[in-house]
Amino acid sequence: MIPWLRPGAAFPPLLKAMQDPNGLLAAGGDLSAERLVEAYRQGIFPWFNPGEPILWWSPDPRMVLFPAELKVSRSLRKTLKKHDYEVRVDTAFAPVMRNCAKPRDGQPGTWISDEMVAAYSCLHAQGIAHSVETWRDGELTGGLYGVALGRMFYGESMFSRATDASKIAFVHLVRQLERWGFGMIDCQMKTSHLASLGAREIPRAEFVQRLGQLIELPPETGRWQFDHDLTE
Repeated sequence: MIPWLRPGAAFPPLLKAMQDPNGLLAAGGDLSAERLVEAYRQGIFPWFNPGEPILWWSPDPRMVLFPAELKVSRSLRKTLKKHDYEVRVDTAFAPVMRNCAKPRDGQPGTWISDEMVAAYSCLHAQGIAHSVETWRDGELTGGLYGVALGRMFYGESMFSRATDASKIAFVHLVRQLERWGFGMIDCQMKTSHLASLGAREIPRAEFVQRLGQLIELPPETGRWQFDHDLTE
């Protein structure tokens, strides 16, 4: 049986997470800012379909990217140097989430419901959740959003409406996080797309150990601004 989170109840120990499906830990609870921060501090994230109970996950192994291990292909490097785009930060958080929620690759729907948009928009208002956006000719063409605690960043989702638009935002984010001393980016589950950018799997125990150190470091709060130059 999956443990049911009643109001105020703590999450079960991560070792209680199921192996199949990988990482399913608990159900129930709520998406309040307090509950979400509590979850992320422990290496837990919500993932569920609209109409389902809230499901909480902590998979083992965990897909992560260490900023210094970012891989930028030759073609993407050329795209970055064209500068025919503009990268903005924290200027269109809800639109980024809603674009991430749109069906893709023939899928009928998404797990990013109105409830999730409202919950993460609350974190954004508190300076905890952030969006990185790629704009071309005044149009939002790609981006991503995630949560930052201490010097740890948790990537949630990304979208692209033009070639390399999400990758542009991602590379800008990783380079800036490296400048700020962020030690790890949580990518949650393994995908070939993230692996091509340098992400790799590590055991959950190692993830939690590193996480415990990074979240205690001084945070970059409020609305973010990037100060790096990708042509360097």
